[in-house]
Amino acid sequence: MRSVTYSMSVSLDGYIVGPDGGFDWSEPDDDVFRFWIEQIRGVGVHLLGRRLYETMLYWETAAEDPSLNDDQREWTALWNPLPKVVFSTTLSSVRGNARLASGGLAEEIGRLRDAPDTGEIAIGGAALAAQAAELGLIDEYRVMVYPVLVGGGTPFFPRDERRVDLDLVETRTFNAKFVLLRYRVAR
Repeated sequence: MRSVTYSMSVSLDGYIVGPDGGFDWSEPDDDVFRFWIEQIRGVGVHLLGRRLYETMLYWETAAEDPSLNDDQREWTALWNPLPKVVFSTTLSSVRGNARLASGGLAEEIGRLRDAPDTGEIAIGGAALAAQAAELGLIDEYRVMVYPVLVGGGTPFFPRDERRVDLDLVETRTFNAKFVLLRYRVAR
């Protein structure tokens, strides 16, 4: 069965976006960007909320930007053909290799888990991940911790989450600055 993963960059105090809505502090260095490239290779479908979808739209046309470096071009080549499912109550259409969710989150994930496709089901965006966590649908958390305190904003983990026991699968340090924490949900 395909696993559901939630991966995002997070400040040391637990936020994916600061109180001002900004996330400029989360720009990856070259090693972290390479890590994300390798991670996306294992993804079969990416589930996104509206805000993250709109943020990631940049990559739909990024290949036309002559200032992109080789890693950014590689990311674009992997991201654009990747199937995406967008959960939104305000969008009526989406672009690229994306479709609007036709059912609820549990229904969509159930259908994707049952499909003969391969690769992880990745969830992006705190609000969507909070819904998946509440439904007990997340199998693995991948937290890339950045050395910054932002003092508030959108938390990586929902504040009202029930207890979930986790097994540490991997830790990794990048440039003595960024730390990956990878946990599987203990079942």
